[in-house]
Amino acid sequence: METATHFDLLAALLDYPREDYFERVALCLEAFEDSEPDAHALLNEFARRIAGLSTEELQELYVQSFDLNPGGSLDVGWHLFGENYERGAFLVKMRGQLRRFSLPESSELPDHLGHVLAALARMEPEEAAGFAAGCVFPALDKMRDGLGSKENPFAIVLESVARLLESRYGRPAASLAGAPALRVLDDGGLP
Repeated sequence: METATHFDLLAALLDYPREDYFERVALCLEAFEDSEPDAHALLNEFARRIAGLSTEELQELYVQSFDLNPGGSLDVGWHLFGENYERGAFLVKMRGQLRRFSLPESSELPDHLGHVLAALARMEPEEAAGFAAGCVFPALDKMRDGLGSKENPFAIVLESVARLLESRYGRPAASLAGAPALRVLDDGGLP
């Protein structure tokens, strides 16, 4: 259950900032303090960098980072497939995962990284490792590159996600050949 809690807390930091955003950050810091020292250190830096921002300033930074910047989009399927047909299939599969685990949908598409992390955390370990290797790591790497500047505080959140994924599932030694996300979908990584 700790895995689900950690991924859920990080997913909450990937949601559009509202008045409770700084409380979400504090909950992450508390949860990660003893169990995930690498992610905790990164999140502590994130908290330090956003401490002087108002909610409105944080919202503006979020929109510039993720909504107005295609390279920083938090939509996993978009990074894997672009606007190709396969993305539609991926969206359908992700919607099925949300239902499978009784996870609520939001105004975001089912392939939003927050939804993907919540579903991933509830999968059986072997299934989660395959999904992380075939879909989440490749998309997350593109998101991190697309976000650009390491000065962007949200780059720290994405780095925290990467560290938590690595600690739970290990990073694949090399890229999977071909279209890894399609292989995961075809091999049953997603029902």
